[in-house]
Amino acid sequence: MDTALAIALGLGLAAASGLRVFVPLLALSIAASSGYVELAPGWSWLASGAALVALSTATALEVGAYAVPWLDHALDVVATPAAVLAGMLASASVLMELPPLLKWSIVIVGGGGVAGLTQGASVLARLKSGLFTGGLANPIVSLSELFGAIALSALAILLPMVALVAVVLLLVVVFARAGRARFGRRGSTPSPTARV
Repeated sequence: MDTALAIALGLGLAAASGLRVFVPLLALSIAASSGYVELAPGWSWLASGAALVALSTATALEVGAYAVPWLDHALDVVATPAAVLAGMLASASVLMELPPLLKWSIVIVGGGGVAGLTQGASVLARLKSGLFTGGLANPIVSLSELFGAIALSALAILLPMVALVAVVLLLVVVFARAGRARFGRRGSTPSPTARV
C-alpha cells in the first residue's frame, strides 16, 4: 500500500507540474522539510533550507511572469519541457523500494507523460484564450492554473489516491474536449429517403 500511495503522490505532483512547474516542487519541499513526506534515498536535498528558498523564489518568478499576457506564451515554450522534467523529478523523489526498471518506467512514462499532457492542455487553454479574447483573459487562465496547481499539489500530498483519481478524470475530460475540437460533433446524416 505504501508503494501505491507513493506512486499516486508522484503522479499527482507530476500532473500539477503541468500547470505550474515549481509549485508542486515547492509543496513537496515544504512537506518533506516538515517530515510529512518521506523522500527516496538521494533526494533529501529537496527538504533542505536552500532548496526551499530556491523553489520559493522560482515559484514567485514563474507566477509573476505568467501574469504578463505576452510573456505567458513565450514561457510555454520553455515550460513544456521543464514541466516534463519537474514531473519526472517529483515522481522519482518519492518512489522507494521499487526495482529500477519499474521505478524509472513510472518516472519517465507516468510522471513525465502526465506532466506533459497536463501542460499540453494548459497551453491549449491559453491559445484559445489568446485567440478569442486577444490575450485579455490570459491572466484569468493563469490564475486558474495557479490555483489548480496548488490544489492538486495539496491533494496529492494529503490524499494521494484521491489526487490520482482526480488526475485520471482531468485527463479524460481533456481528451474528450480535444477530440470534439479536432473532429467536431457529428450530426445525424439524413437517410436517403429523406432527400426525396
